[in-house]
Amino acid sequence: MKIKTDTLRDEAVHLTEASRGILAATAEVAEETGEEVRKQLDAVVDRGREVYDRVCESAVDGARTADGIVHEQPYKALAVALGIGALLGFLLARR
Repeated sequence: MKIKTDTLRDEAVHLTEASRGILAATAEVAEETGEEVRKQLDAVVDRGREVYDRVCESAVDGARTADGIVHEQPYKALAVALGIGALLGFLLARR
């Protein structure tokens, strides 16, 4: 799980750097427009980081909750997992 989130974060950083590089290269052509686009890009990147952080936090919280439930009621968790697996197997076999 850690590798995937690090990879996702690295790709977002690369995208941000590439976007800023393009903006810097075209800044001379359209000074005012480039500045406005830079501001918008910064806002989008900030929102993206916030969403990423919230999603990661939510996933970790969900995993901790699920772990707690499985430890408290292992037989119910096993029955639910078996039922979901059987349902998915049935649905996928029909294709």
